[in-house]
Amino acid sequence: MGVQVDVHPADIDETPMEGETPAQYVRRLAFDKAMAVARLGFSDRLVVGADTIIEHEGEILGKPRDSNHCTEMLTRLSGARHKVLSGVAMVLAARKESVVCETTVEFAVLSESQIEAYWATGEPVDKAGSYAIQGAGALFVQRMEGSYSNVVGLPVYETAALFAKFGITTQQLLLAIASGRE
Repeated sequence: MGVQVDVHPADIDETPMEGETPAQYVRRLAFDKAMAVARLGFSDRLVVGADTIIEHEGEILGKPRDSNHCTEMLTRLSGARHKVLSGVAMVLAARKESVVCETTVEFAVLSESQIEAYWATGEPVDKAGSYAIQGAGALFVQRMEGSYSNVVGLPVYETAALFAKFGITTQQLLLAIASGRE
């Protein structure tokens, strides 16, 4: 978005809990990431945690382990609809707020050679569900319902709404973006 931030990776356990829905899972990961960073000495600052997952037929699809795993995931998504869920959490001292954004994406039917060629681009290596809509993965997207920025990995509108709950307005975000470009 153009806002100056400090990035601190969070080392958390990302194992789904038994009975946890995909929405509950992604919200928990966002909170756990924010809390882990706050505990590093940033409890007096507004800390944002976020995570994005793919849900297909009730199953969470993470990042591919290798080319075979990528092929397996993209074959499952081929010609089908799936959901992209992002959880965003903000914490400041004892105050906590969160949101989960859901977008439905429908893929075209993919051939094995298309999937192999896509893997060769290197793009799917670190992407949930093995694709990036902001890159060559957009070639597979036939239809989308919901937030594009959510599928990219951070639902911008929903994140701005969370900032507003902490007293940071959209106008203040725009001014921060503008000052960062000077």
